[in-house]
Amino acid sequence: MNNRTRWLVLVLVLGVAGVVALWPRDRSPEPQPTSSRPAQDVVALRAQAQLRACQPKGDGGVDVTCLGDGTRTALALKGPLLINFWATWCQPCQEELPVLDTYAKQPGAVPVVPVLVDSREADGLELLARLGVRLPSVYDGSDELRKRVKAPMTLPATYYVAADGTVRQITDPPYFKVPEQVEKAVR
Repeated sequence: MNNRTRWLVLVLVLGVAGVVALWPRDRSPEPQPTSSRPAQDVVALRAQAQLRACQPKGDGGVDVTCLGDGTRTALALKGPLLINFWATWCQPCQEELPVLDTYAKQPGAVPVVPVLVDSREADGLELLARLGVRLPSVYDGSDELRKRVKAPMTLPATYYVAADGTVRQITDPPYFKVPEQVEKAVR
């Protein structure tokens, strides 16, 4: 192989490698529609899930859908409050939701608001019913709440909102495995 052929092969290999390296990749999940099921199925899933009612959290909040009854509500970042972003496809989320539910039942617990993202509303209701989680939960189909707190796309993502409105992400532990970890994180 002469020098000219070697250079041509090298240029071609580098060109292909450059194209592969720069090829656009979108690894974020596709946004899901609210539900592809008939409305009566969602109503039945709401009844089956038996979620506690959502409490409006004040003016100036982010508009979200209460999973328990389908109403729109404003969720303001006023604490103390624990906000947990989750999705139906997220295995750690499925492990963490019952832990958050157990924690929230304890006297003096900080209110917990699970926020369904990247999933269909009906699928979220179905999962909560299967897990026996009854927390008042919301659906953030537009991702406005996640954008407001600058939450990452990785899930679960949990945030503590202090009484003064300060928001901090809880990263230790990455997700809760026992209620005592939640207690420690909100102190």
